[in-house]
Amino acid sequence: MGSTDVSLQYGQTTETAQGKQANEFRSQELTMQKKDVSEVPILSVSEVIDKLRERLGGCCKQPYPAMYSSIYGGITTDPTMMVIPIDDHMVHRGHGVFDTAMIIDGYLYELDPHLDRFLRSASEAKIIPPFDRLSLRSIILQTVAASQCRKGSLRYWLSAGPGDFLLSPAGCPSSAFYAIVIEDDYSPSSQGVSVITSSTPMKSPEMATIKSVNYLSNALSQMEAAEKGAFAAIWIDDQGYIAEGPNVNVAFISKSNELLLPSFDKILSGCTAKRLLALAPTLVEQGLLKDIRVGNLTLDEGKGAAEMMLVGSGLPILPVTEWDGKPIGNGKEGPLTLALSKLLWEDMIAGPDSLRVPIRYGKAN
Repeated sequence: MGSTDVSLQYGQTTETAQGKQANEFRSQELTMQKKDVSEVPILSVSEVIDKLRERLGGCCKQPYPAMYSSIYGGITTDPTMMVIPIDDHMVHRGHGVFDTAMIIDGYLYELDPHLDRFLRSASEAKIIPPFDRLSLRSIILQTVAASQCRKGSLRYWLSAGPGDFLLSPAGCPSSAFYAIVIEDDYSPSSQGVSVITSSTPMKSPEMATIKSVNYLSNALSQMEAAEKGAFAAIWIDDQGYIAEGPNVNVAFISKSNELLLPSFDKILSGCTAKRLLALAPTLVEQGLLKDIRVGNLTLDEGKGAAEMMLVGSGLPILPVTEWDGKPIGNGKEGPLTLALSKLLWEDMIAGPDSLRVPIRYGKAN
């Protein structure tokens, strides 16, 4: 198969499909509610705050118990104030990077590996942080402590900063750092899901290996999966090798009981996937896994595997039982996938102190 054929099969949306999508969106536009905007009000500061509070509502518990912003140099627990400037280059140019960490029973799991990747992404994006690594880490811990959240996730961003609406960040006085806590009853799932092959073009290796905020292709890929009744869409690179999902890594169990992961050369280096690779030798020692291999995997190898799984911080492992309408293995959740999920979850709730950073609620970190 030539390179043109590969790109059409794996990475390109056909003109017909694009036209169909355009027609669908035009139909949605016709059903949009019309609003009288003949006299748009000019609001005072207090009126803006009231409108924001009205939008958030006061009857339900807010999922974002705390946010830090270097713009105002502190932490807020009021969701109304959890905003960023519109002239921030992360907003209008996508010039920013981010990362995450899970909050499990009052501990941050793999904070330091994620923070290391965050700073590598910042370097690649040519963004100089406003604080050193130790200060960023302290801010993160204090933000989680202020939230009083025991279970959920932390997300944090570094942007080129606010300043103007130009392309270059030269007019930005300083970069900006933001962190927010998301409260959630986080727990693993053993229920198998289906995936499809994404027709949305994936990012170039140079961009895919940076955890930037530019997630348009990721969002379109995820929307494509949802439209087809699948949990996620899997990218295939321009050489026909399996890459990754829109926000997850993928892994397989071969018919000879090998754990297989795609090479990280052209995709994001997943912290959870790397932790899985560190823990998996336990199953080799127990005789359950024969071997562990990271390398190029073809679409046929993936679809012909005995088991398949999605790997990511928020999962941490999710069995895949169907790909493009065809069963993976026997179409059921694989026993080795479930064994790896159990191994990783135990690491998250009772692993080494080096990976589980305690939150000192009510105290300075």
